[in-house]
Amino acid sequence: MRLHLNKPGIRVLGVAESFRQGSARSFLAGVVMRRDLVIDGFAIGRTSVGGDDATESIARLYSRLRRNDVNLVMVSGAILSLYNIVDVDLLARMTRLPVVCLTYRETSGIEESIRKHFPRAAEGKLTAYRALGARRRVRLRSGRSLFVRTSGIPDVELSSVLEMFTLQGSIPEPVRVARLLARAVLSSGSSRRGS
Repeated sequence: MRLHLNKPGIRVLGVAESFRQGSARSFLAGVVMRRDLVIDGFAIGRTSVGGDDATESIARLYSRLRRNDVNLVMVSGAILSLYNIVDVDLLARMTRLPVVCLTYRETSGIEESIRKHFPRAAEGKLTAYRALGARRRVRLRSGRSLFVRTSGIPDVELSSVLEMFTLQGSIPEPVRVARLLARAVLSSGSSRRGS
């Protein structure tokens, strides 16, 4: 999988989620953004809170776009919606695109939290979590750092695409806009139900 970073029309699908505590489902938002930071499409999906369907949910979101011009999937986190773990390699195979899962802070891991919240299903979630491997730090020219898990993208292309899509701070624009959209959809859905 090559990104062809010299193409002026390179497009990234940014994916982020939003949910309320106590909800069974989480909203996923996908934003297609061109290299010139123009939004070129979006999609909304759902995934389960605390479930094991994040990978398939993101793949379905991508599939619903019916686009063959997206060059990369960029996800805000590899662990969504209260321990719903993204299988980064499987997502790359399902979409046939390179995948980057981003986080923004250094942490010591979540194994103890998984054991606490999922006493009966901890082993399955721990296996999925460990399969992610360690996150790698990528330092941006701004001096900020991101922590990544990737599949199908060489490090040199990863750094270039992150710089290309990050205007300020450490959150690339496709993911930042997807977060805003996911929150707006969550608020809109809540207000329609009167809660």
